[in-house]
Formats: sequence, C-alpha cells, structure tokens
Amino acid sequence: MKRLPIPEDVSGDEIDKDVRQELLSLPKTLAEDVAKNLVMVAKLLDEDPEKAYGYSRVALRLASRVAAVREAAGFAAYAVGKYSEALAEFRAARRMTGSVELWPVMADCERGLGRPEKAMAMAGEPEVQKLDRAGQVEMRLVAAGARRDMGQADAAVVTLQSPELASSAVHPWTARLRYAYADALLEVGREDEAREWFAKALEADQGGTTDASDRLAELDGVEFTDALDEADEADEMDVAGDDGARDDEGPATKD
Repeated sequence: MKRLPIPEDVSGDEIDKDVRQELLSLPKTLAEDVAKNLVMVAKLLDEDPEKAYGYSRVALRLASRVAAVREAAGFAAYAVGKYSEALAEFRAARRMTGSVELWPVMADCERGLGRPEKAMAMAGEPEVQKLDRAGQVEMRLVAAGARRDMGQADAAVVTLQSPELASSAVHPWTARLRYAYADALLEVGREDEAREWFAKALEADQGGTTDASDRLAELDGVEFTDALDEADEADEMDVAGDDGARDDEGPATKD
C-alpha cells in the first residue's frame, strides 16, 4: 500500500477524543497510523482538498470498518466533487453509527449528482426532526439550494424564512444562512432586501466564511482593482514612455 508522507510534528493525538475512542478497536500501531492520516485529512481539507482526499484513501484502506474513517473519506470526496463516492461513504458511516448527523450533507450530495428532487424528498423525511438546530439549518440551506436547482427561486426564498433567520443571535451558521437568503432574494429581483441581508451576513461573518463584502460592493457599484496589476501597468507605461523618448530623440540627433 502506497503511503503518503506525514510531517514529523503530526502525532495523531490531535484527533477528537471520540475518534480516538473508535480507533481503540485497532492494534496500537495501526491505530496510530490511521490517526495520523485522519489528522492530515482535517488539516488539508480546506486548503488542499486533493491532498486531503489522498490521505483519506490511505486511512480507508487501513481501517474501512471504522465509522470515523468512512466519514472522513466522505467529506474528502465531497470536497473534491466526487459526490457518488462521498454519498457511499456517508451512508456506510450512518449504517455503522445509526446517527442522522450526516443527513444534510448526504442530501447535498444528491444535489451534486443532479438529483435535487431526491434532496427535497430527504428534507421531508423524519430524520430531519432528529437533527440538532445546526443540522436543521444545514438541511434548510440544502433544501433551498435544491429549490433553486429546480428553477423554483421564489420557493427557495420561502424555504429560508425561519426563526433562525429572524433571530438576532449569532451562531456558527448565521452568516451562511443570511447570505443564502440574500442571494435568493437577489435572484428574484428583490435587490434592496438582498443588500440588507448581505449586510447582515457580513455583520455575522466573524470567520470570513462568505464573500458578503464583495457582494455588497458589487450591488453598490464599487469596483476593486488589484494594486499589483496597477503597478505592472504603470511599469509598462514607463517602459513605453522611455522607448518613445528614444524614438523621438533619434531623428533629432540626426538633424
């Protein structure tokens, strides 16, 4: 089995205690190896999903009967757009644990596979009622996305209207919910309301998870230019100016 390099500062102890507990079913050396690969998946998932996917495959080959490994493999596949593979891994993890926690992302995989109707059907299943508040918000976001996939933009707006949207409290999912609502409003031509909700999303976006500030600027007609590009253009103009000066000086010298 081809292994991927693990940095020396990764010990495997960085993983969540619940995952560590799951790995106790494995021989010690194998558990440590799997843990290190799972740490790499977590570290790279956002910045380099392709590499994260590679480490997830190693972990999967080492310990496919561990639910946490199947879940990590699912998220890594999801991050690189391998929705069929991700869905299979999420289903396997769910069978092992009986948990409904992965229901929203499973529904989003159906969207990724071009089956928004299936995602909508999942949004109406009893499993949704078993989700915690964060999970229910995620399910609402997926359902709204499925509505838009199906060309039902007005229905997407209605889907996102909820007590969580109306609340002034800020939670980890608040910015994304407000952003999705603003985007849905914009699609149906309610630009003033969209601007208001992009501003609210920006206000709640403490971790910079959305581009609400860019969307606001776009609505306000503000155009941003890259300072480096401007500097390059200025250098090119200077060079052209110098060449032009030399061209002008040529005939003058000859006269």
